[in-house]
Amino acid sequence: MPLSPRLSVLDLVPVRSGQSSAAAVAASVALAQAADRLGFTRYWFAEHHNMPAVASTTPPVLIAATAARTERIRVGSGGVMLPNHAPLVVAEQFAALEALAPGRIDLGIGRAPGSDPVITQLLRISGPTADVDRFPDHVADILSLLSPDGATLRLTSGREYPIQATPAATAVPELWLLGSSDYSARLAAELGLPYVFANHFSGEGLEQALELYRSGYRPSERHPSPQTILTLNAVVADTAEEADERALPQLRSMARLRLNRPMRPLETVDEALAAARDSDADDVIARMRPRWVIGDADASASAVRALAERHGIDEVMVAPVAGSRADEPADAAPGRIRTLELLVDRLSA
Repeated sequence: MPLSPRLSVLDLVPVRSGQSSAAAVAASVALAQAADRLGFTRYWFAEHHNMPAVASTTPPVLIAATAARTERIRVGSGGVMLPNHAPLVVAEQFAALEALAPGRIDLGIGRAPGSDPVITQLLRISGPTADVDRFPDHVADILSLLSPDGATLRLTSGREYPIQATPAATAVPELWLLGSSDYSARLAAELGLPYVFANHFSGEGLEQALELYRSGYRPSERHPSPQTILTLNAVVADTAEEADERALPQLRSMARLRLNRPMRPLETVDEALAAARDSDADDVIARMRPRWVIGDADASASAVRALAERHGIDEVMVAPVAGSRADEPADAAPGRIRTLELLVDRLSA
């Protein structure tokens, strides 16, 4: 049955204490397969670098592996952080992915680096990157390079030089612009692109960004009307108490990030419950928690539906951040799978 609102998944491939990257990736692939079976629209991988609790460093690699192990669901990036990459390389990678899984590839693009200043500088001195100040030009370049006709470069001699991301494209990935600011909303509107608001990370400025996007939208050939996705952290369980416990490891991890404390692998639920109380972290969690969906199936589904209706959102992209217990398999994420199962059960129209 169709879902109302449409649901998708955002995955950072979390790594918990005692878990290898291999096991974390295996758990995420299994989660993607569950999302495929349950009727989710798309499954996106984020791009973050040098974070002990995040294994989603290379979206194109994870997309290829996941597309090969799923059947129907769209797979993409949420997103490729364009300043870290040359536009031609991004276009070539996603043209190849589209050839591997025709009609199932999304290219979500973001303007932030997705890393700390040291890693950002390392990326810039060790390989081709894009000038962040030319972000709008580079997005437009990728759109042209991905089209079946490709792009044309005018050389200093005056000769025109044709460039294509792949020799004979029959289809192109769907391009989305990601952001949490007025800048990204205005640019998505100007280019006639669908827009994703990164509510899972901040949530500030949502209403203003959506208003700017919709009021300034310029229809494009592929997207005659604006399309919106809202990301959302969610932990759904059979009881509210279970949801509260499974939410604690990720809440504590985000609090460490906000307090600029050293990051470490995600705690297990057992470790988080046993940890000493921290008033500073508790204050951060108290401010952050209302923007997450944490609860049993009925309450969580009602919250998701109300959020989508209040803001006129076409699709909610859930980041299922339920933690794992110490005795659960390292290559599985039963709490995250249960989050998806319960939302689908209650939101099936």
